[in-house]
Amino acid sequence: MKMKLRIIGSLAIAAVSTLILGSCGGDPDSPGLEYMPDMYRSPAVEPYVDYGHIKERENPELKTRLSAMTPPNGTIPYYGTDSAEVYLMLPYKHKANDEFRETHGMYGEELSPKSINTYELAATDKNPLALPAESDSLAYKAFWKGAEKLFVANCAHCHGEKGDGNGPMMANETYTGVPDYKNVAATEGQMFYSIYYGKGAMGSHRSIVNKKEIWTLVHYIQRLLNKDYGTADFEAEADTEGEEAEGEEVADGEESEGDGEEG
Repeated sequence: MKMKLRIIGSLAIAAVSTLILGSCGGDPDSPGLEYMPDMYRSPAVEPYVDYGHIKERENPELKTRLSAMTPPNGTIPYYGTDSAEVYLMLPYKHKANDEFRETHGMYGEELSPKSINTYELAATDKNPLALPAESDSLAYKAFWKGAEKLFVANCAHCHGEKGDGNGPMMANETYTGVPDYKNVAATEGQMFYSIYYGKGAMGSHRSIVNKKEIWTLVHYIQRLLNKDYGTADFEAEADTEGEEAEGEEVADGEESEGDGEEG
């Protein structure tokens, strides 16, 4: 009886040892034998996975195909029934300049001809995203907190948290030449254009942030340039400057009329 128990025990130990050793492989990346491997690796098709090269096997037919296809140009997602929200998210009215085909890889898109500089056309665009009233402190603070979160996630790594062009990617010299926002003469419309299509070494961000988020970033950048941006004092100052500019235009017009009469 004892002999049988010893034999059974020895066989059990041998079986367990064989199982353990068999689960090990020469490939350091191999997980060996797994219990229910579907719990670790989903059998479903996943986006952004290169199915042309899996488990040391190459499939030339799948190697050049996108697993996550982009929608056709002009596709408009459903954004609800709020007209202001829908207006913000409508397709951008300016096409990228023709040179973006080479500089930013915009192949297969309808681009603006070289004779039309759409970046300059964007200079007159105004930010359609209204800021919350400063008197509504909760909404006001929530807006700027969300704007800061967007900026830190999408811009600060190059432009720096203060917009001075000294982000981590500049510090480790991955990129060079990122400007300080204070040294960039761009209107809010041109800021949107640059974020949407890219500018210089910066690529397009339209697949990362939507139009409402881009306009939010434009607001935040302007706040970095002027800490009073979006406050009642800033609005009052802007109105005063606008009235002064309008008065100067009227005065210039009257002077030109007087010169014409004298002639």
